[in-house]
Amino acid sequence: MIETILEPFQYDFMIIFTAGFTPIPFKIFTISAGAFGLNFFMFILASSISRSSRFFLLAWLIKSFGSSITLFIDKYFNILSFIFTFLLIAGFIIIKVLFFDSMRSMLYHCKVPA
Repeated sequence: MIETILEPFQYDFMIIFTAGFTPIPFKIFTISAGAFGLNFFMFILASSISRSSRFFLLAWLIKSFGSSITLFIDKYFNILSFIFTFLLIAGFIIIKVLFFDSMRSMLYHCKVPA
């Protein structure tokens, strides 16, 4: 039953959240989200968290390391973005395998009184 409820929201959040950090223009994902009918609340939540996290991370790096980090970011932005995106996706996979799969099996074996 819980799988049926969560199935429509399975990848909406992760796709938009990950897209917020990639160097691919975010407008592509926003238009696609509307065309494919993604849940609007999940879209707003994922967009807000990912885009604000990205810009706060850049602001923190510039505040901590000064203007020298801007040259480094400008030079290696695409590589850094792809590495971060890879690590982000790997983190989602690890969380899914460790947390959600074990929770699903726990709920499956749980006996609910009738």
